[in-house]
Amino acid sequence: MKARPLVLVGYSGHAFVVCDIFQSQKRTVLGYCEGVEKSLNPYGLRYLGREEAVGDAWRDYAYFVAIGDNGLRRKVSEKLLALSGGPPERAVHVRASVSPTATIGAGAMIADGVVVNACARIGAGVICNTQSVVEHEVVLGDFCHLGPGAVLCGNVTVGEGTFIGARSVVVPGVQIGRGVVIGAGTVVLKDIPDRGKYVGNPQRPIP
Repeated sequence: MKARPLVLVGYSGHAFVVCDIFQSQKRTVLGYCEGVEKSLNPYGLRYLGREEAVGDAWRDYAYFVAIGDNGLRRKVSEKLLALSGGPPERAVHVRASVSPTATIGAGAMIADGVVVNACARIGAGVICNTQSVVEHEVVLGDFCHLGPGAVLCGNVTVGEGTFIGARSVVVPGVQIGRGVVIGAGTVVLKDIPDRGKYVGNPQRPIP
């Protein structure tokens, strides 16, 4: 069956990475939705206006929400689900290594060089950025974001909407709550409750 035309919602730096992923899959991106037309358009995409302007045509499109901010990505994803009547595409780079026993939620992004190992569960709308590692039996809640090179060791659990910065390491079995921000290069050795910001080696909370 022929694939439906693909539309991005959001079109800036994060969306450019998403475009590369879909190009690796030999998928063509038709256009993008944004509040205003972008002057920087490296992929030559058609501007389609705001999401509401597409109207009933959403049911004829495949789509992907290419927004880096976790909260905004969730909000827009929920709106698009209602407008389109169906879930977003998954963006999985052909050079990512994904175990056949792993599960990847709708709207998730798995970038170039990412490793997702056995029995990992990646929720809806999750971002796994370049060369991040999701080890065996890791659970990533919906709308999390892993920065480039972040490493989650085996049996780690991460709550919804949490951000883990570039080159951070979370040791085996640690549980991180919802809405947490982990700064770049942080080493997480102990469980973290919901909310809060953490940096350092070992982790320490900051205001």
